Order: sequence, then C-alpha cells, then structure tokens
Amino acid sequence: MNGPRVPLFLERQSYRRRRLVDASRAVPVFGIILFFVPLLWPQPEPGEATGLAERGIYLFLAWGLLVAVTGVISVRLQSRLQEGAPEERAEGKDVL
Repeated sequence: MNGPRVPLFLERQSYRRRRLVDASRAVPVFGIILFFVPLLWPQPEPGEATGLAERGIYLFLAWGLLVAVTGVISVRLQSRLQEGAPEERAEGKDVL
C-alpha cells in the first residue's frame, strides 16, 4: 500500500554543495552593489580635492575582495564535487 518513504531533508553534502552554488551565483550581484557604492558618496565642493584616489582604492579593494571570495567558493565547490562525484557518476545522476 505505502511506497518507500522519501526522506524529508536533503543529505548534508548535497545541501552544502547547493548552497555553495547559490553563493557563487550571488557574488556578481554583490559585486554590482559594491561597485555602485562610490556613486552614493557625496560630490566634493569645487574648491576641494576630488577624492578620485579614494574611490579608485575602494574599487580596487572591492574587486580584490570579490576575487578572493570567488576563489574560496570555487575551491570549496571543487572539493565538494570531487567528494561526491564517483557515486553520482556511477548512478548516472547530475553532479550539480
């Protein structure tokens, strides 16, 4: 009468891998937000320094932060894919 029970929750490895994929998809959105922040800074008065150096430094640091976060996510995602890949490939399932 009753078929086999389907587990209510995902396996821990599958859940973490999916959250890493979600994080990798969210990085460009955060990057766009970070790159538009200098546009919100107040414009300097005509007699003051332009503040261009501060904006350039901010953009370079934001870019570096995005590269570092993307690198960490990709290394962790690659290790997660290598941990679960042999069983899933043997069963014919999609890795992601």
